[in-house]
Amino acid sequence: MVRLPRVAGAGAVAVALAVLASAPTAGATALAEPPPPLPSTLPAPAPAAPLSLVDPHIVRHFDLAGGQTPENIALEPDGSADLTFSFARQVAHVDKRGHVRTIATLPAVADPQTPEIGAAVTTGLARAHDGTLYVGYATGTDAAGVWRITPNGEVSRFTDEDLPARSFINGLALDERHGVLYAADSDPGKVWRISLDDGSATAWATGPDLERVGFFGANGIKVREGSVWVSNFDRGTLLRIPIEADGSAGPVETRATGLDGIDDFAFAGKGETVLAALNTTSEVAVVRRDGSHTVLLTAADGLSNPTSVAVNRQKVYVPSAAYNTQNDPNLLLARLEKHRPKP
Repeated sequence: MVRLPRVAGAGAVAVALAVLASAPTAGATALAEPPPPLPSTLPAPAPAAPLSLVDPHIVRHFDLAGGQTPENIALEPDGSADLTFSFARQVAHVDKRGHVRTIATLPAVADPQTPEIGAAVTTGLARAHDGTLYVGYATGTDAAGVWRITPNGEVSRFTDEDLPARSFINGLALDERHGVLYAADSDPGKVWRISLDDGSATAWATGPDLERVGFFGANGIKVREGSVWVSNFDRGTLLRIPIEADGSAGPVETRATGLDGIDDFAFAGKGETVLAALNTTSEVAVVRRDGSHTVLLTAADGLSNPTSVAVNRQKVYVPSAAYNTQNDPNLLLARLEKHRPKP
């Protein structure tokens, strides 16, 4: 079993400020004007989270030794889940009772040269409306790229030589309306635009905001209302890239920072509120539209290096791969409760 390197994030340090109240000086004139108030050194209170995750519970524990390290998730219409088991090179189905069934195992690679890892791993997962699954496969060889699993179980490599062998395809996001699959490439860090017609790929978005610093760059990815959203693992950022009228990438916008070890993410409803998996700290955070964030779930709730998030109405699914903890890969389910702003 190959273990992923541990990536140290910059932890936030809480600083407590004490406020001392002075007693009135003896003999002071009763009617003397009070001195002007000193400027406050207390930080402004954090805005209330727009939602909470309640009743978190693990619906399935997985086999770490068997490579059942869930890296990504796609939901079925009935509320069951499909997962990539990275080190087992598998795509598996978990029904609503927690039963696991292998959908497909991608072919083994004799001498994998996968960047940063050295083992062949299945990564991102996206499901089309007809049930076709698209799977990222990082190997460092000609087998690397995006693979396709049809509803009748046929498995084949979807992309061609446009994707370099040493690319690390990670998160995947479908835009079926425009016939496009977007893929985040973590090493060196870019976004590919892949045609659903023939699997041809072009580098769609590049630049330092997407690049890695020491381990992984562009990681999770979603398409939302004319934009592609991308997380950068190393930089702890959440990015938004507008899709221009001609299909090209607009300028990269940084929408949130300080999200150490951010992996994949999901939108919590129709707006721009995001639920993000923070892998290295074993947390799930809600990211507000203004870029601020609040941690909602932690290791105490059962998280163990969470890798992605999926939302189906009020249900939130979070797989954990236990890459660094080496303890209890699992699938966690929680209920989403939105808060109405106070008048």
